[in-house]
Amino acid sequence: MIKVGIIGCGFISDIYLENSKRFNKLYEIVACSDLNLELAKQKADKFSIPHAYTTNDLLADPAIDLVINLTIPSVHAEVAIAALRSGKHVYSEKPIAINREEGEMVLKVAKEKGLLVGNAPDTLLGGGLQTSRKLIDDGWIGKPVSATAFMMNHGHESWHPSPEFYYKKGGGPLFDMGPYYLTALIFLMGPITRVTGSANITFPERMIISEPKYGEKIHVETPTQINGVLDFESGAVGSIITSFDTWHHHLPRIEIHGTEGSLSVPDPNTFGGPVYVRRHDHLDWMEIPLSHGFTDNSRGIGLADMANAILTGSTPRANGELAQHVLDIMQGILDASEIGQHVEIKSRCSQPKPLHIGINEDNFNELIKL
Repeated sequence: MIKVGIIGCGFISDIYLENSKRFNKLYEIVACSDLNLELAKQKADKFSIPHAYTTNDLLADPAIDLVINLTIPSVHAEVAIAALRSGKHVYSEKPIAINREEGEMVLKVAKEKGLLVGNAPDTLLGGGLQTSRKLIDDGWIGKPVSATAFMMNHGHESWHPSPEFYYKKGGGPLFDMGPYYLTALIFLMGPITRVTGSANITFPERMIISEPKYGEKIHVETPTQINGVLDFESGAVGSIITSFDTWHHHLPRIEIHGTEGSLSVPDPNTFGGPVYVRRHDHLDWMEIPLSHGFTDNSRGIGLADMANAILTGSTPRANGELAQHVLDIMQGILDASEIGQHVEIKSRCSQPKPLHIGINEDNFNELIKL
């Protein structure tokens, strides 16, 4: 059993704390901390967590094996490195860091310490993306030759209680939501070798219209409209648009097109379906029954997979090398926009292996080992 502590008790922490009950044969959350200690105490009371700590006290607790890093993106790397240097494995929310150099340092320290790094998103382990991967592996669309990905909305200031960080360095639609889409594409099609793109700040100032900060202004520091092109190691070509400047659209989330047909992939920010396929000789799209479980909000399954990896000496699927590759790609798209040319992606990761067919909550502890 892996003992886990959470650093950062904000908006996203509830789902990790709630879902930990589903994976309690692999890990147990025993402590939480936050800059606001009172908030940590509230979470501890709500979810029956034994300890509410300051961050330093949590890192000093020898009983904690792994830290879940749920801080804001600008300090992801700092907190991850502090956890690693305290002798603890670390699983961070996305992105792994806000620039390549910080991400590389996280992996360097982990290697020096002999520890594992895991990273969100773990939606690739949900039934929707797992079914999509099985269809590709089974040859339903032949060899993938192209992909499209669209994440387009008008930002978070209309609903998030504190949306400022989405418009700071390390935020924006690419760094906020791009990890879901790029992680899915890498899981389905393999690593990426070269990128280019164009990026823009459409609205230099935005107003918060959610409570409790209604009326406050946000100075936008990062691009909010990014159009990228991806060259895969396999030879396939993809395109991705991420936008906080779009009011409405009627575009698919992800589609993958192959030599024998096309695949419609579900929202990679969710765990379920629907999944549709249309082979070259089909008259219409066909919805495919999901081959794997975990189709509801299963955040924390990546942490469970990582706990199993620690216990068995294997490699977690949502691992640090994958997260660093995603970061490298995102930074590359922004760099390409600035310099006006393609950018070679130097990082590489292994294409994560799929889960065993039929895995679900009842058989997870057995099938995750296969």
